[in-house]
Amino acid sequence: MVKTKLFLITKNKNKYQEASLILKPYRISLEQKPLSKEEIQAESLEKIALHAARKAYVLLRRPLIVDDSGLFVEALRGFPGPYSSYVYKTIGYEGILDLLDDVENRRACFKTALALISPPLEKLFVGETCGVITRKPMGSGGFGFDPIFMPEGYSKTYAQMTTTEKNAVSHRGKAFRLMASWLARRRVYPSNRIRG
Repeated sequence: MVKTKLFLITKNKNKYQEASLILKPYRISLEQKPLSKEEIQAESLEKIALHAARKAYVLLRRPLIVDDSGLFVEALRGFPGPYSSYVYKTIGYEGILDLLDDVENRRACFKTALALISPPLEKLFVGETCGVITRKPMGSGGFGFDPIFMPEGYSKTYAQMTTTEKNAVSHRGKAFRLMASWLARRRVYPSNRIRG
């Protein structure tokens, strides 16, 4: 049976492992390419992901995807949003908890914009999961802001979930499944194929 192969442009091994598990049932194989993403300053995750994917394609010339994700906190007017990676590196989830100290409105949404480039295909897929920011970090799994984000309908954070549980409900899981389903429905696949 033919299996589709895509390159995922990321230096984040956790993101690569999650995405690989999500796409496995669709017979889409990922290969991690730890290229430095060229990121523009923009308010839109979609614009950031698409720009980075186009630039990566110029270098790689292979079918690829770029995932740009962000945590949008309602009480902080959507901050950190597209700046989530930088904010996590500088103040961590502890900084977000400090900013929300004594704030009652804990609502937040995680969002992923996934850009697929495989000329002539150029497509964006967006996944979003809303929930709340917890009062304290909980769990040791996942990565990034996972210990302080609890999705709606659940009594545990992303970091308390198994990878399978998280993938079933997460913003990233939704975006990657949208892409896989879109490719399957159209029977249009990137040119990289592997046998197996």
